[in-house]
Amino acid sequence: MFQNQANLTAPVEPQLITQKLRDAVSSQTNLGLMKSGGDLLFEECRITNYFTAPQSIAAATSTTVDQAALNRLTVTIKLNFVNKLDETKNFTDREFTRYFDYPAAQSLSAIEGAALDQINRQLTEDIFNAAFNNW
Repeated sequence: MFQNQANLTAPVEPQLITQKLRDAVSSQTNLGLMKSGGDLLFEECRITNYFTAPQSIAAATSTTVDQAALNRLTVTIKLNFVNKLDETKNFTDREFTRYFDYPAAQSLSAIEGAALDQINRQLTEDIFNAAFNNW
């Protein structure tokens, strides 16, 4: 289970990313999921950054000031991977970051569900490839 260590995170994000990773391992390998005693382990899984920031600025006109035209939601996670069968495949505190750009006219709450779905899919692919790329 991913833990939240970011200052601000959608309350469901730890559960969403955990389930995406479980689903990827179950559907793309012949491995079974175990609570303990497995040969491959994801450990210390945590969300370390979750923030939104302006990505591009719309030029000011004579009656307006500069303002964001595009915002970016960024999610960063860190985790450890232990392969008891081949320790050369292990990694520690590996960081994965993905983002989603959205129009500044939209609120984060309006796009957050779709954004997290895309971000979590990409993060899961990155983690899966890092852990299982030589299978």
